[in-house]
Amino acid sequence: MSQYAILVYPSANRVYTDSSPKLLRAELAVFGAAALSAGISEISEAEIGGVGYVTFTTEAPLGEADLACLSNLSALYALFEVTGDLLRPLAVRRADRFDSDLLTIQKYPGKTNELFTKLLLNVTLLTAGRGFTEPLELLDPLCGRGTTLNQAMMYGFHGTGFDVDGKDFDAYELFVKTWLRNKRIKHTADSGALRRNKVRLGRRLEIEYGLTKEQYKAGDTRRLTVYNCDTLTTDELLRANSVDLIVTDAPYGVQHGSHREATLSRSPSDLLAAAVPVWTRVLRPGGALGISWNTYVTKREELAAILTRAGLEVRDDGPFGEFEHRVDQSIVRDLIVARKP
Repeated sequence: MSQYAILVYPSANRVYTDSSPKLLRAELAVFGAAALSAGISEISEAEIGGVGYVTFTTEAPLGEADLACLSNLSALYALFEVTGDLLRPLAVRRADRFDSDLLTIQKYPGKTNELFTKLLLNVTLLTAGRGFTEPLELLDPLCGRGTTLNQAMMYGFHGTGFDVDGKDFDAYELFVKTWLRNKRIKHTADSGALRRNKVRLGRRLEIEYGLTKEQYKAGDTRRLTVYNCDTLTTDELLRANSVDLIVTDAPYGVQHGSHREATLSRSPSDLLAAAVPVWTRVLRPGGALGISWNTYVTKREELAAILTRAGLEVRDDGPFGEFEHRVDQSIVRDLIVARKP
């Protein structure tokens, strides 16, 4: 048996910092079951030298592939092998393709913690049985100002987002174009009105970029597309069975809606009941959908029923039911993941 210790990333958000060890334990269990060659056991929390760690044991020493996979744990700051009373640091090799400021620069009210966004994406990715270095197609059908899309860029995925809020669309367009220019990343960008059959659906932003200058020159590029459109048009604008992952943060009870509704709705349950079947149509067989939401406004059983009716297989076993955590007095956040057969 081999023993390891993870130093937890110090989040700027104190409440999330308090929840991080618990969330990391659940995320680590998902990694162990889905992606590692060496079985993980005895996941716990320990204090070493007055500092808190998440510890675990494996049946055999972690190999290079296992270490590369674990390097992407959302709250992993440093990884050590425990040898007696000593900690031996192990090289962390994250799949990140860009600088972390892509995730941290944006600051605005209601922004989902970027560590939790990464956790949600990780768990969804592993549920689909996919890897961190594949050029996957990710969809965030309620993308807001693009936190999930930015994490998709970090992993080198193609990203597509939908959001009905014009101000969020404008803010994200300004941010991502400025960031790409400042980082001198080779890219092209195009934006404008979006029409289908002479009907104006909204606006669109299309960006093609290279992970490196050499890849861009060779035509090995990634796509980022954002639609300022109703999420219920997802299956009109995207091909059926074309998306590997759907990852989104559902409304926490604030106003949202669509151009097809006479009035805005305050019920995330109503939105998800209408939208999940639409999203499922563009998800590939074997793909996975991950949603985070506020348990005060929608019960887990209700959301699981919506996903099941859409033909998805909900994961509620083991660590998948251990991600609930408090955000503030009005929000207790949880996540649910389901796979398309």
